[in-house]
Amino acid sequence: MTNTTWNREPRPARLEERLDDGVVRCRLSPRNCRIRPGQHGFCMVRANRDGRLVTLNYGRSVHATEETIETEAVFHYAPGARILSMGNVGCMLNCDYCHNWKTSQARHVEDKDVHHYTPEEVVDIAVRHGIEVISWTYNDPVVWHEFVVETAALAKAAGIVNLYKSAFFISGEAIEELIPVIDIFSVSIKSLDPKYYRRITKGWLEPVLEGTEQVFRAGRHVEVSTLMVTDLSDDEKTARDMAAFVGERLSPEVPTHFVRFHPDYKMTRTVRTPVDRLERARRAALDMGLHHVYLGNVYDTESTDTRCRRCGTLQVTRYGLSADLVGLDGDGDCAGCGAPAPLTLLPGARHRPRVAEPPSDEDLDVAHFDWHGDIRALHVQVRNASDAPARVYHRRYGDPAAAPDWDVIDLAPRESFRYIAAKSTPDETGVQVAVPRRCTSSLHQVFDRAHFPTVEADAGALNEDVSPLPLFRPRAGH
Repeated sequence: MTNTTWNREPRPARLEERLDDGVVRCRLSPRNCRIRPGQHGFCMVRANRDGRLVTLNYGRSVHATEETIETEAVFHYAPGARILSMGNVGCMLNCDYCHNWKTSQARHVEDKDVHHYTPEEVVDIAVRHGIEVISWTYNDPVVWHEFVVETAALAKAAGIVNLYKSAFFISGEAIEELIPVIDIFSVSIKSLDPKYYRRITKGWLEPVLEGTEQVFRAGRHVEVSTLMVTDLSDDEKTARDMAAFVGERLSPEVPTHFVRFHPDYKMTRTVRTPVDRLERARRAALDMGLHHVYLGNVYDTESTDTRCRRCGTLQVTRYGLSADLVGLDGDGDCAGCGAPAPLTLLPGARHRPRVAEPPSDEDLDVAHFDWHGDIRALHVQVRNASDAPARVYHRRYGDPAAAPDWDVIDLAPRESFRYIAAKSTPDETGVQVAVPRRCTSSLHQVFDRAHFPTVEADAGALNEDVSPLPLFRPRAGH
């Protein structure tokens, strides 16, 4: 690992088994890492210190970011809801195409990318910004187990929903600790081929499937997804294998997502998944009997919409990471036939305040960002550098049918906040951001929903575009 300080404050870890000679076994994942004193487990964030299992990433996170629930391959729970995405450091896997390798692989983590949070601070951010879902996401929440369990319990007590977005290479014992506090499980199943799992992810398949069944049997909301890697897993066989698992071991009702891949990490000599292959995969899974099959990381397709299984009424329209409820009555049933919709809705979901124009007497810097190519989402990073509250504004432009109002983000004194702005209609051409001059800010292009751009969050000025893909440069011996 590089010379860093983020991992210098060990905390006692759960799921410890103490063995002879000061050795400990970590029972968090199927690896059951046997760790000698002074050594780390596979994830590099759980270690043996003086004969006890410790976690090195408690409260260590990438920047908390407001996004939408669609970023997590969750379509049937609170469509369009704002979520607070929390990601950490380390992973139980090492996938060759990892979209978050800069944080998932601890040896590449730099102090400048790491923020420190307490459980209370995470819940406070969600409450102050009216966010009703906390998503444990990005690299993978498995290795953040202690922090997730403790913070999710606090969030649940505050009436906040917890979402767990994971590759789910986790032990059944750890899952039992999650079930009381997690409401939604979005499980990324990389493939149904055991050889693929061993070769590409450095893990193995069956524990992932068993864990997915475990949370489904526990009555939690479950959705599953598969990254369709170009020329590797983007075929109809992958789709049929996924459909067989979902239909036979879960339920045909479980939403299933086939997600578009972009080249990254150790897999850059290839191209993005052709959309026509994704469409064929979706059709194959539907033909196998699944009820709800969607595409992810795509725009301009009806394969992201939700329709009534009985009458075909369009119930939810989606464009990229945006969703609109269009075919439901006041009780959440189908407006066409009255059948219960396969959706869980959050009553009284809170939207951000809007204004026609920012106050004319406010000293604001205003910037435009135009969507281009596959860059149709943006993380906006703002920091209130003053001791007084501040307001940030943003709006979309280019679509004459869309409301021209500005969304308002309220910042507490000295608060640093990050949020996503994503293309929401086909005619939209970009976003406008207005920031008080007493705030610092930067704009970060985002490739797809799975990627977190791990560049310096507080650096730069408004309208500074940051490449969405830090390039992996292998070192000798890696």
